Amino acid sequence: MSAGVLDLDDVDRAILRALAVDGTLSAGEVGRRLCLSQPAAWRRIRRLEEAGVLAGLQVDVDRAALGFGVTVFLGVKLATKGRVSLEDFERAATAIPEVQVVQHVLGLFDYRLRVVARDLADFERVLRRRIMTLPGVGNVEANVLLTEERRPGPLG
Repeated sequence: MSAGVLDLDDVDRAILRALAVDGTLSAGEVGRRLCLSQPAAWRRIRRLEEAGVLAGLQVDVDRAALGFGVTVFLGVKLATKGRVSLEDFERAATAIPEVQVVQHVLGLFDYRLRVVARDLADFERVLRRRIMTLPGVGNVEANVLLTEERRPGPLG
């Protein structure tokens, strides 16, 4: 086991799976689902929080219900890395309301952006007027999200 990694047992992983599906579950409800007492479930949840494994609740907003029906992932290659700092690009990109996520990545592109728009015409407007005018932008590749399945990922 590497330093700083919490040793999880099967009950800890079951708690994480339950909370990954519904982060609003009380310790009592988690305990009922896993045949634990409320205090035992609470102690385990608290231990996971203190270790940083549980880092708060996340609210999933239905973007389509708010009128944002298109999600696009953009790969952005900076044209002039030496002339434009990464911080300048990141600061400008995160200031665009339609940009939901800015990820600095290794590979063909320097950045990956998750952009939401009302429709494709709205996305084109955001791309032309906001994304393409960001400092240092060179090549951009767009991938339109068709469907998404969210999984809790590996839990130990």
